[in-house]
Amino acid sequence: MTSACDTLDVVLIWLCALATIGAGLVLTYSIAVRYFMHASTDWQDEMAVFLLVGATFLSAPYVQAVRGHITIEALGNVLPRRIERARAFASDVICLLFCGFFTWQCWLLLLEAIDDGRVTDSAWAPPLWIPYSLMTAGMTLLCLRFILQVVDAAVPGKGGKS
Repeated sequence: MTSACDTLDVVLIWLCALATIGAGLVLTYSIAVRYFMHASTDWQDEMAVFLLVGATFLSAPYVQAVRGHITIEALGNVLPRRIERARAFASDVICLLFCGFFTWQCWLLLLEAIDDGRVTDSAWAPPLWIPYSLMTAGMTLLCLRFILQVVDAAVPGKGGKS
């Protein structure tokens, strides 16, 4: 299961990189069109936001897998290894609980947007299920990553390798 998640994380991180580049290109296009053609576009801001929302939420599981988030390194360096593992385990459990609640709220928001046919308030008016589905997928995968890390740390003999 961990191997499949690792593979998915790598694929998603590349897609997130492309989405970030795409957002930059969309905004650059918008600026060029406004400056050189004196025309406005009404879709570029939302498109860039959608791409960046996807990149942010879908990259979170990879960042967690490599423990790339900001941590307080001073504690890890002074605590005995056993206490540090317990601290990391407790931190992962607390983060899982928070992310689980956030994921549940994302699912409710997504289902509500689909049921109601909600769209943005702009002239372009894309459906809101698009960014909400990206948030929901990213948070669901992040919870799965936390579950894998908690189980890995809790199973004797594994040594908390994740």
